Amino acid sequence: MGWWQVSADTLARSRFRVSPLAETFACLKLLHAGEAAHPGERQWLDAHLPAYRARLADDPVAALLVRAGIGRGWIADFLTPAPREGETLAAGLARVRAVPSEVARADLTVSLGGPLPSALDRDDLGERGAALLEFVWEHTVRASWERRRRVLEADVVARTAQVSRGGWAAALDALRPGRTRWLGGDRLQVNLHAHPPRVLAGGELLLVPVTPQRQGWVSWEEAERYAVVYPCAGVLADDRARPVPGALGALLGPSRAGVLALLGTPMSTSQLVGVTGQSLGSVGRHLRVLLDAGLVERRRAGRSVLYSRTAAGEVLVEAGGGAGRRVDGPARDRTRG
Repeated sequence: MGWWQVSADTLARSRFRVSPLAETFACLKLLHAGEAAHPGERQWLDAHLPAYRARLADDPVAALLVRAGIGRGWIADFLTPAPREGETLAAGLARVRAVPSEVARADLTVSLGGPLPSALDRDDLGERGAALLEFVWEHTVRASWERRRRVLEADVVARTAQVSRGGWAAALDALRPGRTRWLGGDRLQVNLHAHPPRVLAGGELLLVPVTPQRQGWVSWEEAERYAVVYPCAGVLADDRARPVPGALGALLGPSRAGVLALLGTPMSTSQLVGVTGQSLGSVGRHLRVLLDAGLVERRRAGRSVLYSRTAAGEVLVEAGGGAGRRVDGPARDRTRG
C-alpha cells in the first residue's frame, strides 16, 4: 500500500477544496472507462460518449495520449496537477500546457508501464493534454458546472461536519473506503500501490471531491501541496430526478419527502436548493415542518447551518422504503490514488 506521513501540523492545516480541473479530469476518466456507477452516469455517458469518441477519432495522438495517460494502475502526473486555492479552469489548463515535453513523456512512460508509441515522441504533449481536457470541459461539464459545484460544496460541508464530530481519522477513512485509511502514527494510507512513503512535512494536504463515482487519485507538487481526490457521496452525485418512496410521499408530500430522503447527508438550505431544484422558500418551509415534527435537526458548522435526519427521521425514511438512498461512497475504484 502507499502511505503518506502527515504531521499533526499538516493535518491541522488540511482543507477541502473544489476544483473545476479535477472535476473535468474525473469526467475524462469516466468517458475513457465508459462504465457507469449509477443510472444518472449512464444517461450522461449515453449523451456524451459519441462526441468524445469522434474527437479521439479525429485526433489519433490525443487517443494515444489518453490511453497512455490513464494507465491501468497509475495516471500521468502532468495531467492532474494539485489544485491551488481559487484556481480557475483556465489557470489549471495553463499549468498542464506548460509542462516540459521531457517531463510529460516520462510521466506517460510510468503510467503506461512501458515504452511509449512513437507517435507520442513529440514536444506538444502538454498542449494536447490541455486541449483534450478543455474539450471535455466545454462539451460535458461547463453547462452543468454550477450544479456540480453546489453538489461538491454540499459534500465538503458534510465532510467538514464529520471531522468536527469524529475527528480526522473517521473523515479520512470515509473518503475512499478500502483505499484511504488513517493507519495511526501519523500515517495516512492513500492507495493500494507498493510505493515508498512520502513525508508531508510543511506541505499542504488538500481533499478534493469530484462528482463521478469510482473515480479518485492522488497528486502533488513536491514539498508544497498534496491532494487526495475522492468521489463525493453517491446520493449527491446522481443528479437524476429521484423517485420519492411512495408511502413516504403520500404521508409528507413528494417534495417534502424528497428533502427528508436527502438529509442522510448533512446539508445546508442553499445546498438543498441546488440539489433538489426547489425554490429557497419551498425548501425553507419543508425544513420548518420537518424540524417541528422532530424528523430533522440543525446545527452550525462554521458559517453554515446544516440539517440532517434525526433518529425518528431515519425510522420514517426506512419504513417508507427510502433507506437505500444513503450512499457513503463508491463501490470500487480502479485508478491510482
